[in-house]
Amino acid sequence: TDVRKNTGKRSERRKSSLDLGTMVYGKVPPQAKDLEEAVLGAILIEKNTIDMAMDILKPESFYVEAHQRIYKAMLDLNSKSQPIDILTVCEQLRSAEDLEMVGGPYYVTKLTNAVVSSANIVTHARIIQDKFVKRELIRIGGELIQGGYEDATDVKFLMDEHEKDFTKLTMIGQQNSVELGAAIVQAVQRIETMRHDSRSITGTASGFIDIDRITHGWQDTDLIILAARPSVGKTAFAINLARNAIMHPEHPKTVAFFSLEMSVPQLTNRILAAESEIWLEKIMNGRMEEENMRQLYSRAVQPLAKVSMILDDTPALTIFELRAKCRKLKRKRNIGMVIIDYLQLMSGDTNDSRNREREIAQISRGLKQLAKELSVPIIALSQLSRAPETRSGSAKTPVLSDLRESGAIEQDADMVMFMYRPEYYDQNHNELGESTRGKTHISIAKHRNGKLAVGSEVIK
Repeated sequence: TDVRKNTGKRSERRKSSLDLGTMVYGKVPPQAKDLEEAVLGAILIEKNTIDMAMDILKPESFYVEAHQRIYKAMLDLNSKSQPIDILTVCEQLRSAEDLEMVGGPYYVTKLTNAVVSSANIVTHARIIQDKFVKRELIRIGGELIQGGYEDATDVKFLMDEHEKDFTKLTMIGQQNSVELGAAIVQAVQRIETMRHDSRSITGTASGFIDIDRITHGWQDTDLIILAARPSVGKTAFAINLARNAIMHPEHPKTVAFFSLEMSVPQLTNRILAAESEIWLEKIMNGRMEEENMRQLYSRAVQPLAKVSMILDDTPALTIFELRAKCRKLKRKRNIGMVIIDYLQLMSGDTNDSRNREREIAQISRGLKQLAKELSVPIIALSQLSRAPETRSGSAKTPVLSDLRESGAIEQDADMVMFMYRPEYYDQNHNELGESTRGKTHISIAKHRNGKLAVGSEVIK
């Protein structure tokens, strides 16, 4: 049976009494039984210690099963605002039919003998948590070994599931809650900083004044969709965004650029052409004069050699492959921004080509979750449908419903930007009679945390 494809069986295996630590390594799993007794005893003798323990420990953090049940009874009492002492804990255990299993009232009473005061409960709790993390590492390793030996195992699913497990372990002990007063202090400090910064950039700068004025930079945890019809210049613009991020004079970022459309050599040639201002055709065919070579080295090769950017041209990249790669890059290189060119060339976890809309929805939802998990902005390029070409006049400007293959992209994105060239539709002059030749318009059609912008000429 393929236990990897059956989440119910996987959960059952986690809860089983099989001791992977003893089975695989022949050693007793990491534990701190004495400290577990001390923490439980401290909660019994001093009523306020439960709050300190709750910030660190969960019932599964305890190694001894009896301790897990006693701690859960304490949490249940606390949730009902009832006092926690020997009598109430015993009664709660009795109502849950756990009292005899934990050793009866005698064992609960004996816990108070293991501690004199609650002064060191936080230190004791953190040690217990460390032991729990080590046991989880042993469990995950054992499951990886077991899954690796099974012929029916889906290898990619196996790796993705355990990548999630490792990520959860790294989050243990991190506090996501904060007092409103502390949050207000941080907000005021940020406002004071921005007051004295004429740029007012709070995220990763795009390098384009009009865009930064509206967005204040690409914000961490945001999913930004950059959509356009083919050959409008999405990749060229994305390269510029990456270049401006990695070469920022004050706050350079490491950028991961995933190109599903171009190979790394093609992408590199484009980057060199954009930075050196030499025709791409010359760089591609190598017909460069000595002056061009000097310009290439001085303007592009030497400056770009000092920055940090990762290029990846994995074809048909799946969302769980992207997650694995980005998590690894976040740990090893501390990436500050991710760019994907482009979204419709990705594959979902299920790879169900019969329902492409559902697959694209899974991809866009996965990208948003990844942006929040890594706390980085993710810019995903996207194709538009042919709908703008069927409309007449100024109605050719793209709208949200033109996003190709799935409305979920519009729903999941924090920002949707459209690139549009009026001259492609023989609109050579705007309403003021100004020429639109050679100009690309950027419109922000959705901005979850800011204002919209329609028809801004930011690229020429």
